[in-house]
Amino acid sequence: MPYYERFMQAVPDVAALASIAEDELLKLWEGLGYYSRARNLQKCARLLMDKYGGQLPADYDSLVTLPGIGPYTAGAIASIAYHIPVPAVDGNVMRVLARLTADDTDVLSGAGKRHFTALAGRLVPQDQPGRFNQAIMELGETVCIPATQPHCEMCPLAFMCLAHASGKEQALPVRTAKKSRRIERRTVAVVRVVGDPMRVLLHRRADTGLLAGLWELPNVLADKADLLPSALDKVAVYKRSLPSGKHVFSHVEWHMTGALYDMPNGQLPPDYRAVTLEELVEKYALPSAFRTYAAWLPQLLEGDG
Repeated sequence: MPYYERFMQAVPDVAALASIAEDELLKLWEGLGYYSRARNLQKCARLLMDKYGGQLPADYDSLVTLPGIGPYTAGAIASIAYHIPVPAVDGNVMRVLARLTADDTDVLSGAGKRHFTALAGRLVPQDQPGRFNQAIMELGETVCIPATQPHCEMCPLAFMCLAHASGKEQALPVRTAKKSRRIERRTVAVVRVVGDPMRVLLHRRADTGLLAGLWELPNVLADKADLLPSALDKVAVYKRSLPSGKHVFSHVEWHMTGALYDMPNGQLPPDYRAVTLEELVEKYALPSAFRTYAAWLPQLLEGDG
């Protein structure tokens, strides 16, 4: 809730979201992960301002073309906000439908999602489709729950559930096993730029790929020789090691070792910036992947380190 309240205070409407500077937007999003979602929110807001007068269109086909909005979100908006009889199919809904019909179609496959969306579409009533969609989602969230034993004894659909009748509740839905995450071993540099005040060196990531366009502590794969650009490596002085850290993304894990460096104030290469602790807290969105080292920054920059 504090994230939501802070976000809505800063960007209370579509126009404000469309016009806020990207760095400010990412700072508001800091710690939530999936930064592409914040960027898509802004892309969507700008398109709404340019094309739809700042309002979400009351049409499913138009909604699903907006940045960051897929079939589920478009269905939820269309049915709940505009009472359009279309399905809103999330994982909860697919679980309910798979058990209700004893359907062993893989819910994680593209074909499976299309299959259950089509099935849900045939069930959505013309009258109050939003209430129906929310009811099925809530049923999956609170009664027809995953993993553990579902609460069939309190389910209003138990009398017609084929999985319940055959004792297959826990075997459904079918989900393909996820691939194991790739492990990346990385070296992270906390570089103090010596001066009054003391500053820390940040690097801006490329505009594509993981954590695209975000500021980070300089880091490389552990088997790479050069942690810092040559211009900085020549003047940076190694001080000591820092604790190891770990961060789990959806498809990769970073296993990190850290090192503290000092370097004199001077000209920095492109995509590097030296910032004070106050500036980092107020202006720069440092991904939570670096939380192990961010926790040390007050001591390293303001203490004797």
